Amino acid sequence: MSSVVLRREVGFALRRPGLVLSVAVVVFVLLCAVAPELFTAQDPIAGVPAERLQGPSAAHLFGTDETGRDVFARVVHGAALSLRATTLAVLVSLVAGAALGLLAAGRGGWVDSLVMRVVDVLQAVPSILLSLALVTALGFGTTNVAIAVGIANLATFARLMRAEVLRVRSGVYVEAARAAGVRWSGVLLRHILPNSIGPVLVLATLTFGTTVLEVSALSFLGYGATPPTPEWGSLVAGGRSFLATAWWMTTFPGLTVAAVVLATNRISRALDGERSQL
Repeated sequence: MSSVVLRREVGFALRRPGLVLSVAVVVFVLLCAVAPELFTAQDPIAGVPAERLQGPSAAHLFGTDETGRDVFARVVHGAALSLRATTLAVLVSLVAGAALGLLAAGRGGWVDSLVMRVVDVLQAVPSILLSLALVTALGFGTTNVAIAVGIANLATFARLMRAEVLRVRSGVYVEAARAAGVRWSGVLLRHILPNSIGPVLVLATLTFGTTVLEVSALSFLGYGATPPTPEWGSLVAGGRSFLATAWWMTTFPGLTVAAVVLATNRISRALDGERSQL
């Protein structure tokens, strides 16, 4: 039985190598975020001035920066802060957007109209510009960046949740629950919400990659963590002045962001495809 399972798993890996590689990238980044000491013993904050601006080598895989800090160590330790901000942003979008969509479709009438007009306003402004405006109002910091990005992206979640609730609420089991005397709030929470949340969760995985980009972009602009705390966007920004002489300072953090975005998008497409076949 074990040999059959092994052959099946090997066959799956050979048929979908891109998906397997994407999962490996995500697992590696998650391990970096949870236990960075597994991959590097270098201090991401303290540098060695005598080793400043050294290129990639066996001692420093991604080279060193202008103060002699190991770039690989800073990328690895920066995974925790960047992924924490991205996860918080997606959760804000998911929870707030789903709540607004559920409220709009559940109550209907003027409540639906009011919520949808607010969603229209949010959707009319490009998300990066709205994020910039919000983080300027909230103040600098990784948490504020995550909240700003989450609010800027909640409109899509609200619209999808509203559409799913309107679809599910016409089901026979919903009408049966209402006929049995269940309160409308109970029907929403016990019957409609569990059967509507699936596509919204898939949307959360689909937007994870773009959220990584937006969080990194705001960090690149200086709205994220205060230096010298490592964060992927700020690492790319910190190497701009050394592109001609120390290309590795921006290249490797940038490639890390690109790899995470591509990997999460590949996994999201696979999940969406599996859901569509159900």
